[in-house]
Formats: sequence, C-alpha cells, structure tokens
Amino acid sequence: MVNFSCGLKNHNVSLPLNEKVAAQLYVEHSHKFIYCEVPKVGCSNWKRIILLLNDSLGHTINELEHYNVHSSPLLTKLSSYSLSKQEELLSNYTKVMFTRDPLERVVSAYRDKFLHDDDVYYSENMANSIRKRLKTKHKGKITFREFVTFITVENPDYRDTHWRPTYQLCDPCKISYDIIGKYETLTRDADFVLKTINAPKNLKYPSMKHHSNDSRTNEEITTQYLKMLPPDLFRQLLNVYSVDLFMFEYDHYTFFKPKTFKIK
Repeated sequence: MVNFSCGLKNHNVSLPLNEKVAAQLYVEHSHKFIYCEVPKVGCSNWKRIILLLNDSLGHTINELEHYNVHSSPLLTKLSSYSLSKQEELLSNYTKVMFTRDPLERVVSAYRDKFLHDDDVYYSENMANSIRKRLKTKHKGKITFREFVTFITVENPDYRDTHWRPTYQLCDPCKISYDIIGKYETLTRDADFVLKTINAPKNLKYPSMKHHSNDSRTNEEITTQYLKMLPPDLFRQLLNVYSVDLFMFEYDHYTFFKPKTFKIK
C-alpha cells in the first residue's frame, strides 16, 4: 500500500531528506540498524532496544527509565551525519519503522500528555497554547474535543511529533524501509526485526510503559473517546490523517448514524 500511495514507483532513498525526518531516524551501528521514531508507537522501548544492542554500554533494562531514555546522549540521530554519510547508512543498514492506527495514536497522545501533570510542557504550556488558539477561558484539563479541534486548526508545519502524521515523520515515499511493522502486532513484528538484525537471542522487546497504572490505549478506549466528537469534527480529524489511514491500511472508520460511528 505504501508504494501505491507514493505513486506506484519503485522508490529508493531520495536525498536530501527533510531535516525533521533525518532527526527522527536513530542509527545503531553494531547491528546496522536504523529506526524511525514515531511517538506513541512504542518508541521508548525501541530506544531501550537500541541502547541494549550496544554491549559496550553494559545497560540493563531496569536502568533505562523513561526520561533517561529520551534524553540519552548515547542515541545517535541520522541528522548528525553528513549527507554523503546519511546516504551510505541508508543504503546499507536495515531500516525499520512502526505504524499505529492514527486515531488510536491521537487518543493515546491525549491521555498521556494532557491527563497527567508530570510533563509540564504539555500539561501547562501546550495546554495554554491550545486554550489561546481556541479562545477558551477555562483552566481545567484540556478536553479531548478541544484537543482534536486544535489538531484540525493548527498550522501543520509546527505540529507536535506526538500527533504529527506518521508519513510525515518517517517519509516512506523517500525512504524504502526494509520493515514496516504495526503496533497492533508489535510483539510478533518486533521479534522479526530483532532476528533480522541478528540481535542477541535473549533480547526481547520490553513491555515497559510510562504511566504504569493506566491501561494501554486500545480499540475499545479509542472508540469511547471518538464517540465524544460531533460528526463534522470527526470528519475533519479523518482528513488530517487521511494519508496515514490509507497508506498504512487503517481506513476502516465509517459513520452509520448521525453523531456516531463504528469500527469494522
């Protein structure tokens, strides 16, 4: 479906990459592995995998806390290399990205970033930006409807990576990924990735999550949140993620009555 969405061309790596895309790609040299980070699609655990793949660091999984993983200076971005080196790495390393139902990803981003107070940037700064953009005056937590409304009216050039469409983050029309896995089959697909790059046999994709007391956002929870949206706003949200929905085969949302929808 990716090739079809990109115009049915047999695409190879096309440089130069957009700087924002190059900054989403992480390079692990010992196993010739390049991973495209998509927030809310298991990216924290993939960063843990990258650090664990480097035996010289001597890390254990329990040492790799959430914030330490995301701020680790030991993670290397493709954007830190020259264009010629980027081309060499992209041509010779195993390139991997993971996708997730884009609307489930939106719900996950909302629950993680706006229903908790541990990340001031989102719970306060971003929340205030949303209030300002929507001209709302309440000081309580941003509602899901307000969050979705903001997504549909914000400048897409400055959209936060946690809800920026996946195709814009990883650009599969410019980068011919060797493996495109899915969050919905994460355990199986992660095992396949680790076997492909010849990772140690005892290395498994971890199940750690940031807010351990919260249930993981799934189809049922996503449905509950999306039912809060009026039909017009829901259609606008679909439009924002229309490329992701089609390209990665998540185009399964259908209205069946006014103000409601179903998931096939």
